[in-house]
Amino acid sequence: MRWLIALVITTGTALAQGDRAGAFDYYVLALSWTPNWCALEGDARASEQCEADRGLGWTLHGLWPQYETGWPSFCTTARRNPSRAETGAMRDIMGTGGLAWYQWKKHGRCSGLSSQAYFEASRQAYEAIVRPPVFRKVSKRLKLSASVVEEAFLQSNPDLSPDMITVTCKDRRIQEVRICLTKALEPRVCGADVRRDCDLGDALFDPIR
Repeated sequence: MRWLIALVITTGTALAQGDRAGAFDYYVLALSWTPNWCALEGDARASEQCEADRGLGWTLHGLWPQYETGWPSFCTTARRNPSRAETGAMRDIMGTGGLAWYQWKKHGRCSGLSSQAYFEASRQAYEAIVRPPVFRKVSKRLKLSASVVEEAFLQSNPDLSPDMITVTCKDRRIQEVRICLTKALEPRVCGADVRRDCDLGDALFDPIR
């Protein structure tokens, strides 16, 4: 009986620690439209990402390891956690160092990379995608189709095709653009569970503050 109890405890602990680091198929690069995120959540949190002088538009939400169906999270890894300086260095493209830390904890550990390599890959992926400049010219709140946002990204990034990108909405606002990438950070077709476009024709889109 004692060995059975020990087995149950050991197994339960292992499962609670999450998935195995490095065992995934591809990445999803998630870009968040900061003004909308601030209206939905950030203002209520008094997030520094929403300060008017930041002028943030499309920011990096995260670089997420994916399975062909589903995704790992909170993986176990022998890699050390990033320092505060490392996470703080991502503030320019992620809005806050706190988000960088959370993304490492939930997703970065699953990459199998060191924190330094993961954040370098995240920055490389972010900088390789052209964020359409037209969105920075918006001067008042708009209602637009999510397909307009997708088409703007496709036009600015000729290597992308419609099955490599999806636009999400939340509470009738444009939320994110998600782009699927290989482990080498090259564009690739998204898994079926990622290709779930927002179908709103009148989604809200706030201007940069």
